[in-house]
Amino acid sequence: MALMSTPAPSRPALRLVVGYDGSPPASRALDAAVSLLQGRAGRIDVVYVAYLTSTVMMSAAAVGEMEVDFEEIEKELRTSAAEKLDSSGLEWGFGRRQGPIAEELITVANAISEEYPGDTVAIVVGSSSSAVHRMVGSAPVSLARHSPVPLVVVP
Repeated sequence: MALMSTPAPSRPALRLVVGYDGSPPASRALDAAVSLLQGRAGRIDVVYVAYLTSTVMMSAAAVGEMEVDFEEIEKELRTSAAEKLDSSGLEWGFGRRQGPIAEELITVANAISEEYPGDTVAIVVGSSSSAVHRMVGSAPVSLARHSPVPLVVVP
C-alpha cells in the first residue's frame, strides 16, 4: 500500500507588535520577538508609547518640554532597535504612539489585524519589574485583560 502525503497548509504570516521603551524587559521582549519570527513570514512592529502622566498634562509648558524629550527618546530607541534588528534579516518597522501604553499597543494590533486579516497578530511585551506595578497594575496586566490578540509577556 502506497502512502500518500498531502502538502502541509501554509502558515499565515506572523505580525508581532513589540512594546519597546529600552528597558531590560522590553529588550528581552524584542529578542523574543526575533526568536518567534525566525523561519517564518512576517514582520516586527516596534512601538514606543510615550505616556504623559495626568500631572504633566495639567501644564502646557510641561507638555511642550515632554514632547521634546519624547522625540529624543524616540531617536535613541529607534537606533537601539535597529542595532538589534538590522542584522536579523527580518522585516521590521518602528513607530511612536502617545497615550496609555496598553491601549496604544492594542490600537496598533487592531490596525494590523484589519490590514492583514489572514495573518496572525500578537503583542509581545516585557514583564514589569516594578513591585508597585504588580500590586496596582501595569501595561502587561492591562493587556492580559483587554487584548483582542494573543499576548506574549516575556519575563
